[in-house]
Amino acid sequence: MNNNDLFIINLSQQIVGFLYIVLAITFVILLAINITWIVTNIVFWAFNGLQALLVDPSVIESIYLSTFLKWILLGDIIWIASALTFAFMRKDYRTDPKEHYLVKKPLDTQTMCVVLPAYNEELSIESVVKDFINFKNVKQVIVVDNNSSDKTIEIAEKAGAKVIKNKKNMGMAYSCVEGLRESLKIDVDVITLLESDGTCVSDDLNKMVPYLQNCDTVIGTRALQVLSEKGNQLGLLHVWGNYFLAKLIQVKFFSLLHMGVVSLTDVGCMYRIIRKDALEKIIDKFVDSKTGNVIPDLEFTLFMTMECLKGNLRIVEIPVTFKRRVGPSKTNSQKNSVAISVGFKYLWYILKS
Repeated sequence: MNNNDLFIINLSQQIVGFLYIVLAITFVILLAINITWIVTNIVFWAFNGLQALLVDPSVIESIYLSTFLKWILLGDIIWIASALTFAFMRKDYRTDPKEHYLVKKPLDTQTMCVVLPAYNEELSIESVVKDFINFKNVKQVIVVDNNSSDKTIEIAEKAGAKVIKNKKNMGMAYSCVEGLRESLKIDVDVITLLESDGTCVSDDLNKMVPYLQNCDTVIGTRALQVLSEKGNQLGLLHVWGNYFLAKLIQVKFFSLLHMGVVSLTDVGCMYRIIRKDALEKIIDKFVDSKTGNVIPDLEFTLFMTMECLKGNLRIVEIPVTFKRRVGPSKTNSQKNSVAISVGFKYLWYILKS
């Protein structure tokens, strides 16, 4: 492949990337405008429709043939045409049969290391460690303690976990990366990452691990009601916000034939497993090459998923059990104000990456 071919490929990728950003932003704007138009008309007809119609029968024509409506319809048509253009440009996207279609890569032993970042989780850490350390094929449970002020460390060690102690609170992302790096030193085939708050269970590994014969990483989704314990920390805003952002990622990696190389419904679920050889390919991506800092806390689950996709790794998402957390949340993520703030950070990262 010569320089001209590379230039054309890079230019095409930049055009598609720019078109994706424009489509994503204008979709939100047009959606808001269309909803506002519809709601405004519903309110108008609810309070004044019949009276206005009796006074002036031409009021219907004046509303629905207004300049404002014409601009809305024009904007919708242009967006649909642009979306179809984007879809057509992706008709051959990631269609290499050796990389993006069915391939079976058996795991030798299916041995696992479990990584648990923790901060003041004395109420849940014992049950979580024991749950996973007693699971078949688990050789090691690593708890990365973020300078807890309670008895998290003592309880975790007593339960049988190897504990890495941070001298100060370095944040969730730092703990995840530190634990993942440590897991690569252990002779296992599979790395498991999850929170230590008691929301996830080891039984789900029975359905997650088999998929690793056909993919590189399996991530959980908490979107299914029948697998969710009533009263968990995910509210309406969290569920639909995660779903919207997940579909935004899916469109970013859209291919016309299969509607994307990945199907996602939940960007915030940390429960995931990854082949050791796949983790080795992306582990260095978790640190900013310029600053040496680990990426921000509240973006780690999204960041890891995106790096897997950008690294051409295969992802399968499956439903997992999601229980009420044990003890109070340390990030206040259950609050709508926090969820909105995190959501916008996620949105910006998806668009710019």
